[in-house]
Amino acid sequence: MNYVRTAMLLAGMTALFMGLGFMIGGQSGMLIALAIAAAMNVFSYWNSDKMVLRMHHAQEVDERSAPEYYGMVRQLAQNADLPMPKVYIINNPQPNAFATGRNPENAAVAATTGLLDMLSKEEVAGVMAHELAHVKNHDTLIMTITATIAGAISMLANFAFFFGGNRNNPLGFVGVILMMIVAPMAAMIVQMAISRTREYAADRMGAQICGEPMWLASALAKISGGVERIHNPDAEANPATAHMFIMNPLSGERMDNLFSTHPNTQNRIDELRKLSEAGLGTAGRGTFAQSRAPQSGPWGGTTGGRSYDEPPRPKGPWG
Repeated sequence: MNYVRTAMLLAGMTALFMGLGFMIGGQSGMLIALAIAAAMNVFSYWNSDKMVLRMHHAQEVDERSAPEYYGMVRQLAQNADLPMPKVYIINNPQPNAFATGRNPENAAVAATTGLLDMLSKEEVAGVMAHELAHVKNHDTLIMTITATIAGAISMLANFAFFFGGNRNNPLGFVGVILMMIVAPMAAMIVQMAISRTREYAADRMGAQICGEPMWLASALAKISGGVERIHNPDAEANPATAHMFIMNPLSGERMDNLFSTHPNTQNRIDELRKLSEAGLGTAGRGTFAQSRAPQSGPWGGTTGGRSYDEPPRPKGPWG
């Protein structure tokens, strides 16, 4: 049903885009607008991942620079039957993460230092499994296309303001004025609805990838509190990327409404709890820790995020 709902929403946004193009310039205007949107999508297809990573000053890491974090992503990618993505760290105290890339073969996952510091190892595994679920579901491409079409609709609305629209359209000039106001707002609502739908799907698949729904549920509760307290300047400077994160980095809003980029956090936790109660949760036990419940500390250890019987490691949960 999530895929059906996403397809219907994308179809609705496309119809809105085509209708606006027709009202502005008739059939020829619609074709020109379609060509512009196609060019924007092609550019976004090849460059959106690099742009987003650059916007948030993400730094790529490997097995030598971040062995635990990188190794975790590699194991989860194997669980998901995915190629190994590129792995990034964002030097930002707000706990958050996102995935990007046009397909699984060219994917990247990124986590903030705040997320790695604040969450246990099991919780980080739940978050990264969620991001790999986005990759497996091709959500990164879906959201790129959605954002591009929404941007094209806003652009067309601006064209209508300057060029006055197609005089032969059935609604006349008043209809064009209304479309200038309504179309961008409708596109934003559809974009947010698609984002919320994909988050629920990624939560479910992420729980299956890591094998323990409550790891992700516990992580979401901590992240929700963190994003409400900790400001994210890069996200504030680039609000168009907010829908990519596991939690809204702008305001930490907790309401399911038309203009929210993410579902209500408690609703997501409740759905994950239902999965756990239904029996999902045995596959992940013991994969990243001996206990089912995450411990305190950045990696689920007992002293400074490290178990007593583990050797000392470099400072920072990712090294």
